Amino acid sequence: MMGRMFETLWDLLRLTQPEKQHAKPASRTRSDASRPVSRPAQTHNRTNPESKPATVPRRDTMQSKYDAMVEAKLSHYGVRVRKWRTSMSGIAWQIEYRDGRISRLIEAPRPRGPMSAAVFLHEIGHHAIGFNVYKPRCLEEYHAWAYAIREMEAHGLNVTESVRRRMHNSLKYAVDKARRRGLKALPAELEPYQQRYTPGSSGVITP
Repeated sequence: MMGRMFETLWDLLRLTQPEKQHAKPASRTRSDASRPVSRPAQTHNRTNPESKPATVPRRDTMQSKYDAMVEAKLSHYGVRVRKWRTSMSGIAWQIEYRDGRISRLIEAPRPRGPMSAAVFLHEIGHHAIGFNVYKPRCLEEYHAWAYAIREMEAHGLNVTESVRRRMHNSLKYAVDKARRRGLKALPAELEPYQQRYTPGSSGVITP
């Protein structure tokens, strides 16, 4: 009796729980659908352009050119900037120590445009050509300016008419000062700078 009842109950349980036995494959199906491999397919089918990640192309700005030039020149000549000036003026000098060390320093505007770049490179030019290498002093100024113009052109920086006027007026001032101090023979490189600046005339720049 008990055996038959157990068998009958077992049979009854089997008849009342068929859905639970068939529910397991359904859960595996959901698991398969949630695997990562199915997600790229849905992403590629999306046609909304706004959903795509934006890509920003890298561009070399003029300021990046100025910054790269500054870093290269300071590193190459071992120059330290004592002060970034706010005016379009500068100075270059060096300090020699008894143990043989040399500190090379400048004050100049931080290059942010053609004029400030020209003044900066002019001061770097004094270190590039060396102090007391060219005589008289006005000839040293000429070669420092020649260096500045050549380097601007080499780095793809715009040499404006204002920059050329500044160079010309600076060298004319140096020539006039040298003559007031008794200069007898003017170097040939400085002959174009005896007169006032004429737009379109940039003087003679030699290597």
